[in-house]
Amino acid sequence: MSETQTGPLSGIRVIDASTVLAAPFTASLLGDMGAEVIKIELPEKGDPLRGLGPYKDEEPLRWPGMSRNKESITLDIRKPEGQDIFKDLIKTADVLIENFRPGTLEKWGIGYEDLKKINSRLVMSRQSGYGQTGPYAEKAGFGTPGTAFSGYTYLQGFKDRHPVSPSFSLLDYISGIFMAFGTVSALYNRDTNNDSEGQVVEMGLYEAMFRMMDFLVAEHDQLGEVRERAPMLHGHSSPAGTYQTKDNHWVVMVCSTQRTWERLAQALDREDLIDDPRYLTNVERMENDQDLQDLVTEFIANRDKEELTEILDHYGVPVSPILSIEEIFKHPHYQARENIVEVEHPRLGSIKVPGIVPKFSKTPGQIRHRAPDLGEDNEKIYGQQLEMTDKKITELKEKGII
Repeated sequence: MSETQTGPLSGIRVIDASTVLAAPFTASLLGDMGAEVIKIELPEKGDPLRGLGPYKDEEPLRWPGMSRNKESITLDIRKPEGQDIFKDLIKTADVLIENFRPGTLEKWGIGYEDLKKINSRLVMSRQSGYGQTGPYAEKAGFGTPGTAFSGYTYLQGFKDRHPVSPSFSLLDYISGIFMAFGTVSALYNRDTNNDSEGQVVEMGLYEAMFRMMDFLVAEHDQLGEVRERAPMLHGHSSPAGTYQTKDNHWVVMVCSTQRTWERLAQALDREDLIDDPRYLTNVERMENDQDLQDLVTEFIANRDKEELTEILDHYGVPVSPILSIEEIFKHPHYQARENIVEVEHPRLGSIKVPGIVPKFSKTPGQIRHRAPDLGEDNEKIYGQQLEMTDKKITELKEKGII
């Protein structure tokens, strides 16, 4: 790991005043792309993410991947003296990321209208459960309830069972990606237009998932249908599904275009199906889906995973085995793409985390430093950047401000 600034966002300074997942993930992505990220945490307590599992020897294993490329300072922005220091940090920042309930920062006198008087070019990225406006604006919002509110959970599972929530914080990560996109868009607008003013970028957690379900909105609007639960792609294309091979592996195969369907027919050695009136287009195939599913299920059930993959890859049919994390760790493609990398850890020695994506040909992102311990960078930020004396830093620590 190197401390050298690199990446397409090199030179951008981000203040991360958020906690747990969605908004901190936004800051993580910006850090991966080269931005300097200063994470503000409450003295002695820190970000609650530090306490979330899984664990090894009481060490939280989520923290190293989420908080790499960040510097940690402790600061209580609820207190007036802490707010003054916060404003000093904002003076040189490009971005502030926060996810307090709407109105909280305004109540403390450090909302956007207050901060833009200090730094007119500030981009303030605000993540909340339900957005800054609307009747639910002040409602507590976490990822799993937000997923239910988005309409996504209603679709997940089998028809004869209850809806199923994602088994990890899917919505938080998706929302973090949307917020990172919004943040860099605001920076691009500010800098390419040589604008003297930044702006607020804000969204509710649920909105990221809802934006991805255009099919659901159009279907209900135009057809009046309420889509019900299904365990796989449903109402999109045929044939598609999850299938079991002869050697008891599970694979996913999808034919979502006419060309891939024709390739599958060739792979099945059933080119006659291409001109069969029952399967001419996706419309007809969906009407006769069960017949096709029977054909595909039998074809796959009679072949081992490796043989099946070789055949379908040869014909260009989209297929993948359903990989466990153990299989992913060993997979040559993951290794070639550097999708798993190793970083330093102050107590565990090292730990593996997801690699940086996307990849840039000229300005690649980089893991410059490991995830910090709580307040690890107090001396650097307060002493060097804000030019506080050792005496002042000690005094602030004794007061519980930092």
